[in-house]
Amino acid sequence: MRYISWNVNGLRACIEKGFMDFATSVDADAIGLQEIKLSEGQLKDFDLPGYKMYWNYAEKKGYSGTALFTRKEPLNVTYGLGIEEHDHEGRVITAEYEDHYLVVCYTPNSKQELLRLSYRMTWEDAMREYLMGLDKNKPVIYCGDLNVAHKEIDLKNPSTNHHNAGFTDEEREKMTALLDSGFTDSYRYLHPEETGVYSWWSYRFHAREKNAGWRIDYFITSDRIQDRIKKAGILTDVYGSDHCPVELEVEI
Repeated sequence: MRYISWNVNGLRACIEKGFMDFATSVDADAIGLQEIKLSEGQLKDFDLPGYKMYWNYAEKKGYSGTALFTRKEPLNVTYGLGIEEHDHEGRVITAEYEDHYLVVCYTPNSKQELLRLSYRMTWEDAMREYLMGLDKNKPVIYCGDLNVAHKEIDLKNPSTNHHNAGFTDEEREKMTALLDSGFTDSYRYLHPEETGVYSWWSYRFHAREKNAGWRIDYFITSDRIQDRIKKAGILTDVYGSDHCPVELEVEI
């Protein structure tokens, strides 16, 4: 199976920047998108031949949202975490297949001055419990923009970002807690010492040209299938967003 995840930072804008060429050529079994910034019915005449399409829109227009395009029709698809507090922003889609779950997620950003850090902590606990519940039934593949650089190796300038959203001790500790609960960061599993490979760059200060980036987009799998991970990549040569796609190849 080959899976792709991409924060497109507005799907309509990304389409104008080559999304369709990428999606039709990448030969993925499923593609998960984050930050689609769409309302229902807003993207007319959109079609990706060979894929079933599932959408989770935020109630707020032009904000957040996720999508899943999958060649194989899932047994079941659910939206959100089933928790009122967390299910207004279109952040989670879960597809259940015969032998695993695929979860697409756009984790809330803690915002400037960490205005949303408290909510983020509540979200992280709920998300971890949700994934652990799924994992009791069958293996989980969890992908998306998780809005955290876990270790200093995962961003260009760790020393100046310790108190910024995405690299606070609190956010990093929640990622550690998730991984300690029976999950594997697929990229670090295959590339434990790799440096200078990132999935997001600020639009400011020519950050992408300078490769002053962060690795905040992930494929995380249940520990018990980590030996089936064949490839975990970051497609830094693909443009169209301030994020680039990430990929997972797994035998499942």
